[in-house]
Amino acid sequence: MRGFVGSFTAAGGRGVLAVEVDEASGALTVTGASDAVADPSFLALDGDVLYAVSETDAGAVAAFDVTGPAPRPLGAPVPVNASGPTHLALAAGHVLTANYTSGSVTSLPRAADGTLGPVAGLVRHEGSGPVADRQGGPHAHQVLPDPSGRWVLAVDLGTDSVMVTVLDPATGALTPHGRSALRPGTGPRHLAFHPAGTHAYVLNELEPTLTVCRWDAETGVLTPLGETRLIPEDTAPAYPSEVVAAPDGRFLWVAVRGTDTLAVLALDADGAAARPVASVPCGGHWPRDLALGPSGRHLYAANERSGDVTWFTLDPQTGVPARAGSLPAPAASCVVFG
Repeated sequence: MRGFVGSFTAAGGRGVLAVEVDEASGALTVTGASDAVADPSFLALDGDVLYAVSETDAGAVAAFDVTGPAPRPLGAPVPVNASGPTHLALAAGHVLTANYTSGSVTSLPRAADGTLGPVAGLVRHEGSGPVADRQGGPHAHQVLPDPSGRWVLAVDLGTDSVMVTVLDPATGALTPHGRSALRPGTGPRHLAFHPAGTHAYVLNELEPTLTVCRWDAETGVLTPLGETRLIPEDTAPAYPSEVVAAPDGRFLWVAVRGTDTLAVLALDADGAAARPVASVPCGGHWPRDLALGPSGRHLYAANERSGDVTWFTLDPQTGVPARAGSLPAPAASCVVFG
């Protein structure tokens, strides 16, 4: 199996690393790298084509052929008509980007050979939040399709909300559908769906909490049900970054920067409640991303400031990660597998 690690070239990263994955041990071995794109901080894989944002002021998306040991660019990066794209996802023949600085979401069509066309759809968010230095305007931090494929959700840190839109597969147009408001000042960053598709877990960055929501795929409505605190009240400042749901719906794993920990939460039978059960060191400093390995038995943390990807073996009964190894990866920001 193979994987890819994104990084910030402006902070000394090597760009996109290609790695081989030992499914038994979880170990990663670098096979090649490409620094053809500046700051490829988030990645998405579709078969033999890898897509990466260029998280720069200009803002772009790049496509790579990954049939060889090192990623090979498929043409020049394509502008997203926005600044600071920080996340991307694949949906209905398009690449979608969440543009943090501009507070918008864009769609770009994918050709049969994996190359990208110019921006076909763009939605600008509006609003602000009470945390003046972080919420002066909209900041789209994540975009992803829902499990049904009918809707596109964008998590906006600046407006304390999750936006729901409709993507037209034929034209790439994005049409706003609705907005789910979360508690002011929480600063939602990312979300993960329960494998049943009935609930979603919104991870907040400005407060170390997780908002459990009901998701109605028929109506495209996200309804907050309650919040779970991830760390004790008297803990030093913490900035959660990523949430991952277990394929069997029993656990959630959360990366928490500041405390440099991985939190384990147990879900109830229908996924409507989350309960913290453990916390372990992330194996480095400032865990920006978290991903399940291809076997489902290992968890990987991209520790940005310590410059490594650390992997953990998961206890199948308790969900608690145990550190198993680490790969040097300067300014690591994202890990994907396929």
